[in-house]
Amino acid sequence: MTQAQPTTKNPPNDLKAAPHSLSRRAYQSDFERLASGALQSEPEWLGRLRRESFASFESLGFPTMKNEDWHFTSVAPIADRVFHPAEPKALSIQDRENFLLPELGGPTITFVNGQYSAELSTEIAGDKSGISFESLSYAIARDSEGSLRRLLGSIAVPGSSAFTALNSAFFRDGALLRIAANAVPDAPIHLVFIAAGGDGSVSHPRNLIIAGDHSRATIVESYVTLGDAESFTNAVSEVTLGEGARLSHYKLQSESPRAFHVGTIQAHQSRNSWYESFSFATGADLSRTNVYTVLDGDAAECVLNGLYLADGTQHMDHQTYVEHVAPNCPSHELYKGILDGRSHGVFNGKVYVHPEAQKTDGKQSNNNLLLSSHARVDTKPQLEIFADDVKCTHGATVGRLDETALFYLRSRGIGMAMARQLLTYAFAADVLERLELAPLKEALEARVLRRFTAPA
Repeated sequence: MTQAQPTTKNPPNDLKAAPHSLSRRAYQSDFERLASGALQSEPEWLGRLRRESFASFESLGFPTMKNEDWHFTSVAPIADRVFHPAEPKALSIQDRENFLLPELGGPTITFVNGQYSAELSTEIAGDKSGISFESLSYAIARDSEGSLRRLLGSIAVPGSSAFTALNSAFFRDGALLRIAANAVPDAPIHLVFIAAGGDGSVSHPRNLIIAGDHSRATIVESYVTLGDAESFTNAVSEVTLGEGARLSHYKLQSESPRAFHVGTIQAHQSRNSWYESFSFATGADLSRTNVYTVLDGDAAECVLNGLYLADGTQHMDHQTYVEHVAPNCPSHELYKGILDGRSHGVFNGKVYVHPEAQKTDGKQSNNNLLLSSHARVDTKPQLEIFADDVKCTHGATVGRLDETALFYLRSRGIGMAMARQLLTYAFAADVLERLELAPLKEALEARVLRRFTAPA
C-alpha cells in the first residue's frame, strides 16, 4: 500500500490552458456587463460568488488534452467559438409537446434558455407530496436566512473546473427542489431544459436538489433543443442527500446535432443514503457528462449507470468520480456505449477509496459496441485505493457484433440488417433493465428499439 493522497472532495482541477483569446474576451465582456447591470440587484454574497467564479475561470482557462481528465476530448469546438448568453424567449405549449414524458405521470417544470417558464410548467402540490419547487432566481431573492448562501457552490466548487466556474459566474436560473424529511412523493418530477436560442447562444442552468433525511424521490432532467442552432448548454446540478435519503436522478441529453453540451452533476451523500444516477445521451455534436459523488457517511450507496448512442461525427464523453470517504459503502457502475459512423466515445471513471473507507465494495464497468470500422472509443476505468479491507473491481470491453449470434439469427431466416439491429438493441437493453423507474425504462427502451429496428 502506498502513501494515501490528501482528502479531496472534488475531482482534480483543470489545467491552465491555451488562451482561446477570442472566446475568453467575449466571456470577459459579458461578465463586465453582468457586473454593471443585473448583478447590482443581487445579494452581496451571490455577487461575490460570481466574481470569484469568473476569476477561477480566468485562472483555469479551458482544459486542454494535456489534462488527464480531458485527454481524449478536445474542447476547441466550444472554446474557439464565441457564445453569448441566450436571451429570454417565450415558447408555446406546442413547442414543448415533443419533449414531454407523459409516461412519468408527474409534474413537468420547464426552463427556456436557462430561465424558468411558469406558463409551460405544472404546479407541484408541495403540501401533499412533501416536495417543493422554486425557481432558483426567485429563491435567492427571498432567501433572507442565507440557507442558499451556505449550499450553493459548496458541492460543485467553482474552482474545480472551468465549466463549473463559468456556470457559477453566469447562471440566471434553475430548479431548487427541497424534499422534506420522510417525504415520499407519489410521482417523479420532470425538469425540461429547452435551448431555444440562435447560433452562438449559451445557457447555464443551475439546479440545487436537497433530499431530507429518510426521504425518497425521483427526478428526471431532460436537455433538448428547439431547432438546430449551434448553441451551447453548460449545466450544473448540486445534490445533497440527508441520512437515509433515497434519490433516483436521471439525465436525458438529446440536443440537436449542432449543439454543444457540458453537464455536471455533483452529489454529497450522508449515512445510509442511496443515490441512483442514469445518463442517457444521444444528442449534440460534442457532449461531456460528469457525474461525481462523495460517499461521506457510513453505509451510503451509489449506483451510476449510463447509455450513450452516437453516430455520424458525434463526440460523447462521460466522466464519473466516486469518492469513498466513509466505511461500508458500496458503489456500482455500468456504462455502455454504441458507436456508429465516425463517432467517438470516451469513458473515464475513477473510484477513489480513502484510508478510512474500510469494507468498501466498488464495482465499475464500461462496455462498448462498435458498429462501424471508423467508430472509435477510448475508455479508462480507474481505481485508487488507500484502505486495506476492500473489494473493488473494474473493467472495460470494446467489441463488435458477435458473428456466431449473427449466424444463428440468419440461419433462422432473419435478414442480416434485422439481425444486426436486434443484437444491437439487446446490447443496450441490458443496461436499461437496471432502471428502477419502470415508465422511464419503457420509454427509453422504445426509443432505442425505434432507433435500431426502424426500416432504413
